[in-house]
This record gives sequence, structure tokens and C-alpha cells, in this order.
Amino acid sequence: MKGLRFIFIFLVCAYTGYSQHSDGLGTNLPNFYKNKLHFGFVISGNHTDFRIHTVNNAAFPDTVMDNTKYKIRSVYTNGDPGFALGIVCDARLHDYLRIRFTPNISFASRSLEYTLENDTHDTMKIYTKSVESTFLIFPIEAKLQSKRLGNFSAYVIGGGGYALDLASNKRAASVGSSTNRLDDAVRIKRDDYFYSAGAGTDFYLKYFKLGLEIKLIQGTKNLIYKDPNIFAKSVDKVNSRMVVFSITFEG
Repeated sequence: MKGLRFIFIFLVCAYTGYSQHSDGLGTNLPNFYKNKLHFGFVISGNHTDFRIHTVNNAAFPDTVMDNTKYKIRSVYTNGDPGFALGIVCDARLHDYLRIRFTPNISFASRSLEYTLENDTHDTMKIYTKSVESTFLIFPIEAKLQSKRLGNFSAYVIGGGGYALDLASNKRAASVGSSTNRLDDAVRIKRDDYFYSAGAGTDFYLKYFKLGLEIKLIQGTKNLIYKDPNIFAKSVDKVNSRMVVFSITFEG
């Protein structure tokens, strides 16, 4: 209900905020960029996974199950779709250059899939470790926009920011202390810094501007905790990666 109320208030403000919705020649919001500041909100879908750097094959740890020794054969990452909600703060620096701050809360899920194999290579076991995250993401980006063509313009965007994973403490509680414990969760660190790059298009409607954007967010920190289990010890480095498709509404 709160989200719907926010959308309603924004649309009302967008409706009443412009005394001139059209120039009479089919161009909507002709004075949109006269103001140096614009605000709005964003709804996004995302696909999140990891960029994995495993240890050397010779250094893969092993474990004993049912009196049989197993060794890590491979580690893969799988991503799932998620979504995000946020706000848009847009400041004009030049006619075609803007700075944007778009804090948002993002829900994401991904997993690490481990394939274990015995010494004779005739038996395999697969373990999937799910990592669910609730991010607070604070991006600051530069937006370089093309000259407006009627009610359309295109742009590229890039920058960086900080991400905080609110679910990291929940995972920590499920980790045991036994070496090679097979039911242990894979712990991911809470804080990350990232860079981002993308492109999009803006459509100037009668009462607000609608934007469509696709963007890649690449984390820079190694997020894996070096816990004493076979799953953490087989991965040398893990970086977060997210592809985001966003719809923005600005008034």
C-alpha cells in the first residue's frame, strides 16, 4: 500500500508540476531540463550471480563421506531473477551531462554448485549452496545524454558505489565449526564496492519522463569467508555480478 501511495503522489506531482505539458507541436515537456534537479522512482528486475576464481585443481580439498574420500571436481555459479525498488535524484551539470544518485533496496538470489568425485571417478555428488541477499545499493553515476529528438533521447551511464548485504548476518548463524562439514552454508561478506556501466533511452510523455535502462554492476571485493570447510576452501575469490533492467519515472 505504501508503494502504491508513493506512485500516486508522484504522478499527481508530475501532473501539477508543469504549466506547459506540450508546446502545441507534439513535443511533450519542452522545458523538462530547465530545472537543475529532478526526482522520481525506479522499478528494476535483476539477474545476480558470482564471478568465481577457484583454487588450483591440485589444491582442492577433500572430504570423507561413507568411508569414501571425495574431492572437488568443479564449482559453478547459478543466478536467479530478483527485483529492486528505489528513488531517483538527478542533477544537471551541463546540457547533456547529469549526475544521478539512485539508492535502492534489491532482492537477489544465487547459488554455488559443487561437484564432488571419488578417487576412482565412478561416483559423483552434487551440493548446491544457495546465497540469498537483500542489498541496500547506493550508486552515484554520470549520465551522458544525446540531444533530444522530439520525445526521445538516448544515453550512456557509468559510475560506482557501495552495496550493503543485510542478509549476511543470517548466514553466519548457520555455519558450523567442524572441518569439511557438508551442511555448512557458504558465507558472503556484508560490504562491497562496485563499478557500473550501461545505456538507456528516455521517452517524454505528457506528464512525466519514462526511462528504460540496462546496466551491469560488477563488485570489486573478494566476498568469500575462508571458513574451514570444503566449500569455502575450494574457492579462492568470489565477486558479485548483477545485470539490471530498470524502468524510471521522473517528474
